[in-house]
Amino acid sequence: MKLKINIYLLLLVCSYSYGQIDEYNYKRELQGIIDQWHKVELPNELFGKVSSNLSDIRIFGITTDNDTIEAPYLLRILTEKTASKEVNFKTINSSHNEKGYYFTFKIATKESINQIRLGFKQDNFDWKIILEGSQNQQEWFHILDNYRILSIRNEQTDYQFTNITFPDSNYRYFRLLINSKNKPELKTTKITFHEVSGANLRKYTIRKVKINEKRSAKQTVIDIDLENPVPVSILKFNMENTFDYYRPITIKYLTDSVKTEQGWHYNYNTLSSGTLSSIEKNKFKFNSTTLQKLKIIIHNHDNEPLLFKNLEVKGYTHELIARFTKPAKYYLTYGNSITRKPNYDLNHLTTNISDSLTTLTLKNEQIIDKKEAPTVEPLFKNKIWLWAIMTIIILLLGWFSLKMIRKG
Repeated sequence: MKLKINIYLLLLVCSYSYGQIDEYNYKRELQGIIDQWHKVELPNELFGKVSSNLSDIRIFGITTDNDTIEAPYLLRILTEKTASKEVNFKTINSSHNEKGYYFTFKIATKESINQIRLGFKQDNFDWKIILEGSQNQQEWFHILDNYRILSIRNEQTDYQFTNITFPDSNYRYFRLLINSKNKPELKTTKITFHEVSGANLRKYTIRKVKINEKRSAKQTVIDIDLENPVPVSILKFNMENTFDYYRPITIKYLTDSVKTEQGWHYNYNTLSSGTLSSIEKNKFKFNSTTLQKLKIIIHNHDNEPLLFKNLEVKGYTHELIARFTKPAKYYLTYGNSITRKPNYDLNHLTTNISDSLTTLTLKNEQIIDKKEAPTVEPLFKNKIWLWAIMTIIILLLGWFSLKMIRKG
């Protein structure tokens, strides 16, 4: 009996040490491993089968000796890299004529700029501006023409758009003309060079869009179904309307659903909120969230509903930077709701990773066959033996009890 138990314990230890791949639901073979370091781009179909924090992703290798080894990796989300440098300047002139009010800025360095952020004391205005640049204040060159800045503050709306964005420009002087009959009270000015680079975005397939006009609530509700659960970070609206509009908007996503006697009940969490505006790009960014269903609520107030040309749903590419040190057949494995996030040395030591890595090819997904855990056979398969032993024990207890009573 002891020998049998020891054998089963040994089998369980071996299963834990060398059969970790069986703890996961899916695998994809990795092809093209020729170096120590490689990249692996996670496919869209994977995200609906892993934990929300991607903790159940592993790279396992099977050696020629049928041993299981694990390749460490770093998870990278290819978001944009942003840098904003404030540039020193001096306001050297403020004047006005029949065209409007002029503000001239002298840049203290020879750096390029591409953004001017303005702050005004006024709460409500709608102005067109002209931005020009010059090296000597004698000859001026147009940078922006009829650029619109706006501020609306009332019981229904609190909206402001006063950031001037333009192509990289390198002038010593910049002149801003605000076409207004009343003097703009300029409170703050920041001149910066804003740089965005490095983003790797995927545009996701939208399977279904349903637009419902709730006239009693003065709302437009848009339900979006994506083809797969995917990590979403950007939602962009392309509109057909040519008139001005400023509508509060709330963006939500489906977290779970419960079946009740009255039907299905759907629970949504808020991703983002803001304003749909005729003077902005109407692109909303939020933290990367794996989802398949979106609900957008637009508050129309007393205005007519907007017309949508199309919607774009995008997310950042997720990739693994993996290290391979032993020859083996490697698999990307995933799908385990109870495993913890791996803790590799790579999380702290990244200096030796090259910037130019070859991307591995992922083969088709396979379902991992589960091996049944060995079970210890019961000592007595036949219940008659068990009842017989119990009867003998009861008779013995009774005999000893009678014997003790007689002695007493």
